[in-house]
Amino acid sequence: MFLFLLLCYSIAIVTSNAGSDGESIGNCPFSQRIFMILWLKGVVFNVTTVDLKRKPADLHNLAPGTHPPFLTFNGEVRTDINKIEEFLEEALAPPKYPKLAAKHRESNMAGNDIFAKFSAYIKNTRTEGNPGLEKVLTKALKKLDEYLNSPLPDEIDADSMEEEKSSTRRFLDGSELTLADCNLLPKLHIVKVVAKKYRNYNIPQEMTGVWRYLNSAYSRDEFINTCPADTEIEIAYQDVAKRLAK
Repeated sequence: MFLFLLLCYSIAIVTSNAGSDGESIGNCPFSQRIFMILWLKGVVFNVTTVDLKRKPADLHNLAPGTHPPFLTFNGEVRTDINKIEEFLEEALAPPKYPKLAAKHRESNMAGNDIFAKFSAYIKNTRTEGNPGLEKVLTKALKKLDEYLNSPLPDEIDADSMEEEKSSTRRFLDGSELTLADCNLLPKLHIVKVVAKKYRNYNIPQEMTGVWRYLNSAYSRDEFINTCPADTEIEIAYQDVAKRLAK
């Protein structure tokens, strides 16, 4: 678990989980989402790791009955990750902090069904059901690929007589990371790592948009420095990923 303290706003953000050693960054796409937002905002914050298995009593009392991540501000606790994101975007606003919201509404929806399709695929235990679930996951990834390769409105020259070209943008909404990427990228990385480890499934190389997107993320400190090691992701899913019955 990671405890973030933003002293300038008296905001405490608690996220999880600690890694297998009880100290390193563990697998939690929701926590990484918050990490990335704070990093992109340029906020200086402290991090203290806490092992969930030995959770301090005061942390338990902070938000009883809830699971991290959650946020406290002036005595009020926010437990919904979307509400936490909204709060940070409003509280850490221009001119001091950059606005991170995507300009195009479609960017917020792109790839939003991938993680659910992946979860059904990785939890399946029936061999006969595996091909169909794999196909569904591939279809969802293909839809994201098509979005990433389709030019956004501001990439299209309305006065040009040339044929519309494929987009080469790095992220969902353009050349820079937005809130939409903070949500999707941690989950997409998990899909890549876990599907390969437990189903020997690789995101097809012909999905050039998806691979450009992932590789762009891997070149950014905001992603790689907030991402758990692949081994931690694999460990987190070793009981979730069901073996296929022969």
